[in-house]
This record gives sequence, structure tokens and C-alpha cells, in this order.
Amino acid sequence: MTQLKRDRQFRPLPVPSVEIAGLFGDRQDAICNSTAETLLNRCVEAGMVQAIDMNEPSPGIVIPIQPWGGTTQMFWDSDLGKSIETVAYSLYRRPNPQLEARVDAIIDLYEKLQDEDGYLNAWFQRVQPDRRWTNLRDHHELYCGGHLIEGAVAYFQATGKRKLLDIMCRYTDYLITVFGHGEGQLRGYCGHEEIELALVKLARVTGEKKYLDLCKFFIDERGTEPHFFDQEAIRDGRDPADFIQKTYEYGQAHLPVREQRQVVGHAVRAMYLYSGMADIATEYKDDTLTSALETLWDDLTTKQMYVTGGIGPAASNEGFTDYYDLPNESAYAETCASVGLVFWANRMLGRGPNRRYGDIMEQALYNGAMAGLSLDGKTFTYENPLESAGKHHRWTWHHCPCCPPNIARLLASIGSYMYAVADDEIAVHLYGESKASFEMDGARIELAQKTRYPWDGAIRFDISTGQPARFALSLRIPEWASGASIRVNGEALDLTRITVEGYARIEREWKTGDHVDLDIPLIPRALWANPLVRQDAGRVALMRGPLVYCAEAVDNGEGLNALELEGDVAQAKTTEIAELRGAVALELPATREEANWGDVLYRTSPPEKRKATARFVPYPFWDNRAPGEMLVWMRAGKLNHE
Repeated sequence: MTQLKRDRQFRPLPVPSVEIAGLFGDRQDAICNSTAETLLNRCVEAGMVQAIDMNEPSPGIVIPIQPWGGTTQMFWDSDLGKSIETVAYSLYRRPNPQLEARVDAIIDLYEKLQDEDGYLNAWFQRVQPDRRWTNLRDHHELYCGGHLIEGAVAYFQATGKRKLLDIMCRYTDYLITVFGHGEGQLRGYCGHEEIELALVKLARVTGEKKYLDLCKFFIDERGTEPHFFDQEAIRDGRDPADFIQKTYEYGQAHLPVREQRQVVGHAVRAMYLYSGMADIATEYKDDTLTSALETLWDDLTTKQMYVTGGIGPAASNEGFTDYYDLPNESAYAETCASVGLVFWANRMLGRGPNRRYGDIMEQALYNGAMAGLSLDGKTFTYENPLESAGKHHRWTWHHCPCCPPNIARLLASIGSYMYAVADDEIAVHLYGESKASFEMDGARIELAQKTRYPWDGAIRFDISTGQPARFALSLRIPEWASGASIRVNGEALDLTRITVEGYARIEREWKTGDHVDLDIPLIPRALWANPLVRQDAGRVALMRGPLVYCAEAVDNGEGLNALELEGDVAQAKTTEIAELRGAVALELPATREEANWGDVLYRTSPPEKRKATARFVPYPFWDNRAPGEMLVWMRAGKLNHE
């Protein structure tokens, strides 16, 4: 297998350059039909719009101050920013003048709220104006600005309207005067990373390198000594050691970023930091950042990640604990954390296609992230356990509603995660019915992907170009895709000869009418966990393609732990479930322990068993029908796993 240098720069296709259909299209339709408007409605109901309206009295402290010294009300600007971003992406797919007018009105309020120097933050302008830049560790000041920046970029790209973009450029220009190494400037950074991602997006849309430089400053300063969080606490009259988490690992500020070797702390913060680092590694071709990230990637994916791509098992810190600590029923696995893992994986692909990142991006997207949004787009999850006794259900809103707009903005912009381009190459990271438009070798290219993936593994690419163009088309071959094959214009290619870092790289002159057929067998497979994951000992999980499967009581009755799988997993029967949008279900032979225990807790005789059939549905679609038990890791009986 050949290797390419990683000094190339791949950047995602803009959202408007990709038309989406299939499963992702269905998810986007739900967002257009329900989620985008739902987000705005619930922001209004929570008081977020009133909070930025200078014509209305300040709402004051609506959500009480918590033991950590702040309140989730401080994050309201971020919720509005992500909601604006979601609406923007939805407008690409389906114009909605009413929804657009509502966002325009919110933007007008932000324009009036912004200070003359460019500062913008509803909480620190209207509730605690004397607390600006006094506690970056805890109060999410830059985090909120980052989400407004991302909303501004998306809304400008969707509508061509510059007002919010100009507002946030003024804000960011102000930040450049506040933060830096100059006299009187703060050598600080946000306790909750996020603005780093936003600054890269702002730089790319404006062409202003100064925004990249500010992002690099925040990354380079993080965790350096003397520690900024200690110094700001002393300036503010606080004891640096007296804070709720008691460790700077919580916000990945315990060491300079290039010296970090273990993924620790709050899961979402970690993912956002690593995403920003990966972007800067791409833009500056910084191998020191890439090397650190590769170490952190291995640490996460080999010791701390659920099979669903969920991360962060603990509610106490919304993050990481010990290696191999992956409980199922109590799994926190926040939707935002899996969304963040998709962000990070995608940005690791900025230095070139590599299956180790593409596969995990797909796994986290389909399972840990997509589970966070119901099929109708109206309800959400915050935590994503791998086992439920029937008490875990989707909700309509949350006192900290970060997850609803996060999963919505990801799915609504999924086209930019599917394709990335360099000077002479386009990489296809994710498969799904779509059409991508881009320029290559001076020609305008249209790449149409026709497939029913992930339900069917046949994928066809049709190429249209105004003139012949030479470039490489790189297609990810998943590690699990045993027996994959590829043909160009009907001629079979030897995958072993053209595969580079897990991608089939086809370099040639392309012309209109050329087509590529990729076949990825979607053979059901069983996965066993490392025995150090004690909660999964003696159990298996099922996957088909990128999807993790689970059993629900609605299909199997109560008492899912009484089921023991048997037979040949690869020969599992597949059926479509109409009420789950045609999702493919799996059926396997099993035995079920008889429920004849009475009121006995323990006994000396083993339970009797009877033959049964176990039915499994894709994990991201669970809790969309009748409520009840759910289980991912099943007891393994006599399984044929050859």
C-alpha cells in the first residue's frame, strides 16, 4: 500500500455544493419540516430572544446561579447561534421566507445589542455587565461568541446577507485587541473550547488570516505556565484552587496541547479543542499538532469509546473516567460529544484521506450522534445509553439545550462532511444519495452518487464535466468491508494496488459519462469487546455496515437480558420496517430463559430455555415507537462468527 505525504490540504465542500437525498435527505427533511422552527420557538419560550431585545427589560437571572458559579442561562447566545446555523442550512434545502424573517429579526436585535467596541454577549451586557472577561474558565464567554460566529458564516452562505457576519467580524476584530502577548492584553482562552472552530470558518469565508492567527493563539496558549486560570482567579479575588471540578483536565488546560497524551475531562470540550487543533494543523501544515492529535486519537478509540461512537461515560463531569470504563445503562455519551467526535474526525481528514478517521466519523455519526434526533425531528436525547430498562425517553427541551441544535446543524450540513477537495483530488468520506459540484483542473465537475446506503452497499458515481479533467477520486473502503470491489466504466480494478490509507485512489482524466461502481458488502457481523470492558463480558454487539443494532421490547417483549443469541450472524435475516422509514432490521435465532422464577431472587437450578427469534433495529432509530426496554450488548450463545 502506498502512502502520500500529509502536507496536502483538504477542505470540506461548502454545504450549498452538495445536494442530499436518501437517509440523510430524510433527516434533513425532518429538520426543514420540524426541527428548525422548533428550535426558534423554544428559544423564544425560554426567554432567549427577550434577553437580547434592548426594547424589553432585561429578564435578569431566570435560571439560578449554580455551585460552579454560573448558570446555563449564560449559554443562551450559543443556543441562538446554533439555531441560526441550523435554520441557515435548512434554507439551502428548502426556502422558508417566514423562518428567514424570524432570523433576520433576531439578527437586528443583536445589531442593536452590540457595544460600540464590538463586544457582544447578552449575559455580560444585560445581567452582569461588571463581570466581562473575569472568569473565562467557567463562564463560556468566548464559547458563546464562537457559536454566533458559526451561525453568521452559515447564514451568510445561505442567504447572502452580511449583517450578522459583519457583526461577528467586528466582534472578532475586538477580540484581537483583547487577547494576545501585547501590553495590557490577556494571554487567555476559553474554559469551554468552541471559538477555535468558529475562527477557522470565519477565516475561510472572509479570507482573513488574522482570524486563523487568533485561533492559533488560543490553542498555543492553552495549558501553558504561569497558568492563565490561576492568574485570572487571583485578579478576581478568587481562590484558584476553589472550583467545582478541581482539575484543569476538565477543560484540557492541564498541559500545553502538544504535550497532552491522554483524552481527559469534559468530552465535548475535548472534541472541540482537538477539532480546532486539527484545523490549525491543516492550515499551517503543523506536524507537531498532528502528531499530538494522532496520539490522542489512539487513546480515545482504543480505550475510551463506545461501540456506538459515544464518548464520555460519566454524568459527573460529562466526560471521561478510567480506561475501559464503559457502562451501558448509565452511559452518559452525550449527543454533543458524538457530534464533536464527528467534527474532530472530519478535520483530521484535512491532511489527507485516512480510513482510521473516516471509519470512526461514520460510526459516530450514524450511531452516537444521529440517535439524538427523533425521526420526526421534534424530540431529542442528551444522554445515549446502550441499555435501558424502559425509562429513558426523548424529551422536547432541556434546561441546557445544547444538543438539539448541535445534532440538527450537523445533519443539516452533512454534505460538507461527505466530500472534501484538494488541488488535484476529491475524497468521498461518507456514502449516501447525493450530488456534489466542484472545480478541478479548470473544469466544473458534478459527481452524482446513487445508492441506498446504508441499507444497500451498491454505490455508483456518475461524472459530468464541461471538459475532460485530470484529478484523483478517492473512495473510502471501510475496514469492515470484506469483499469490497470497484469498477471504472465496467472494468474491475485491483483494490490492493490502488488503496492508499484505506481509500481507493483513482487518478485519471475524467470525462462526462465516466462512472465508478463501488460495491461494499453489508454483511451482518458480531463484535466482542476487549475483556477489560467488564460490562460487556460474555456479550456481543451486532453491526451491519456502519450501523450498530439494538433489541427493543416492542419487537421482542420485555426481559431482553433473557435472550441468548445463536446461529450464524452473517446469515441474519433482513427485513424493512415501514414505521422506521424503511430501516433494515436483523433477525437471528436465539434462546430465551423462561420467566418462571416467581418471587425467588436466587436458586440452585439453572433456568429453562426455549427457542426464540431476536429482532434488532438500528440503534439510532430506537425509542421512535412504543417505549420499552432496549439492549445493545446481547448474551452470546452458540454463535458462528467465521
